[in-house]
Amino acid sequence: MTGVVTAVSRNEVYSFTKPNRESITLLAGLGVDGDVHAGVMVKHRSRVAQDPTQPNLRQVHLIHEELFGELAEAGFRVAPGELGENVTTRGLDLLALPVGTLLRIGAEAVVEVTGLRNPCLQIDHFQDGLLKRVVGRDEAGRLVRKAGIMGVVAAGGVVHPGDTIEVELPDGPHRPLDRV
Repeated sequence: MTGVVTAVSRNEVYSFTKPNRESITLLAGLGVDGDVHAGVMVKHRSRVAQDPTQPNLRQVHLIHEELFGELAEAGFRVAPGELGENVTTRGLDLLALPVGTLLRIGAEAVVEVTGLRNPCLQIDHFQDGLLKRVVGRDEAGRLVRKAGIMGVVAAGGVVHPGDTIEVELPDGPHRPLDRV
């Protein structure tokens, strides 16, 4: 299973969106170099408010570009980086990956998938009504989160748009993603 990086983004300050870059550098155990969410302990404001000593399981945020097409059909215009992701992908069903999946990105970087992004009301401040499009219910009534996945950096490296992403599934029974 392979995909491709279509955009990379980071922001040095807390902001909902992240500007696109020519490249980003992933740092093992920390996240995206120069990004406000990089660190060993949680950096997302809501998590820090709960317990600032929690490990940072949200070092890298990845979103599948296919979501933008789905949102466009519903009348929303969203571009890479605008939902706060660091890596925009194409060709991978990110939401179906199990916990512990390794994403080998480019020549050196490896991200270990930790869970689903739990979108918040800031999405509606970005575009009114968008939260209902990225969080919903399936036909069985189960909560479905579509706003991407989170991971930790297992091996550092530089990531560029156009880099390939190779998927390495974990051994044993697979655990489905849940919010982190």
